[in-house]
Amino acid sequence: MSSKYVVEILDGVARLERATWDALVGEHSPFLEHGFLAALETTGCVGEASGWLPQIFVLREGARIVGALPLYLKTNSTGEFVFDWGWAEGAQRAGIAYYPKAVVGVPFTPVTGARLLVAADAEDASEVRRVLAAAAVQLAEQMGLSSVHFNFITEEEIPVFEELGLPIRTGLQYHWKNTDYTSFNAFLGRFGAKRRANIRRERRKLDEAGVTTEIKLGREVERKDLQRVFKYYKDTVNKFYYGQQYLSLEFFEELHTTLPDRLHLVTAHQSGAPFAGTFNLYKGERLYGRYWGALKEVEFTHFEVCMYRAISWCIEHGVAVFEPGAGGEHKFERGFSPTRTYSAHFIRDTRLRMAVADFITRERAQLEAEIVYLASHSPIGS
Repeated sequence: MSSKYVVEILDGVARLERATWDALVGEHSPFLEHGFLAALETTGCVGEASGWLPQIFVLREGARIVGALPLYLKTNSTGEFVFDWGWAEGAQRAGIAYYPKAVVGVPFTPVTGARLLVAADAEDASEVRRVLAAAAVQLAEQMGLSSVHFNFITEEEIPVFEELGLPIRTGLQYHWKNTDYTSFNAFLGRFGAKRRANIRRERRKLDEAGVTTEIKLGREVERKDLQRVFKYYKDTVNKFYYGQQYLSLEFFEELHTTLPDRLHLVTAHQSGAPFAGTFNLYKGERLYGRYWGALKEVEFTHFEVCMYRAISWCIEHGVAVFEPGAGGEHKFERGFSPTRTYSAHFIRDTRLRMAVADFITRERAQLEAEIVYLASHSPIGS
């Protein structure tokens, strides 16, 4: 590492002033902002009990902070969304300890964003990124960690990791792209007749069931709204992901104070009463869908709340991209485009490093073939 830089490791983002950290984040993902990461810390969602121990790298050049990196020591592989369970099992069979390891990213959040944060006034942004990435690898060497996983990195950051010799893993999500649509009907016009009729039928069924939707933004959102969102979130966890409740009521309530201007809630009502909804964040030209739930089943509510109403809002407000979260063939069928995600992986043990690199190469070939297939079967016309 260049002698002009000094790395300081803090036990949480909350140790830094909000303005200092957010100046490094700039226009990147709202999940990187102080208000989100610090809320995870202060409400106990990250920490020793959850297996996410914050080790926040701050890079100083003299008295100035010129870069940072959100690193967490991990004693498990939960809440990462770049799945390495198979790697851990392979390591165990080979007699290699896989935990503890390190993850650079945002806990419980499969959203692309800068992982090597650089101050806007840094003299050499590329050098700052290289120093940060190398410092994370050096930590693994010094502490005897099995690995460092830089999850959901940006395309701009890939060359930094390739220069370090790290393999780049490719993942797949489905994002909605706004190609200057003037209305939701204009968006529907891109579909074939059958799919267009199906979407209209789904929305009509909800109208007939007396279901309406409401969007609340930013400081319109009240604490009671977030308390209700937590009920939806918890209900979904209990139904589909038992034992994987990563977030607490206190976390959602804390965001009312720490991140109010990023909040975006879509709620479904029937007979005047709310019964389902989504928790989203928005920033700049992007909307991010995160948590969905419903206290009763009304057919097609999920599609309306999580997709169609959000897409309408994006069109109305000139939002360029809607990222609804990980997974979902049903998203592709409703106009969301296959989009690559990236991660970089340092593996300390030579045997495991070679096995992981081979796996990543084979996995990428399969994924690229899938993307080619999806492109040729897109429901959206050119």
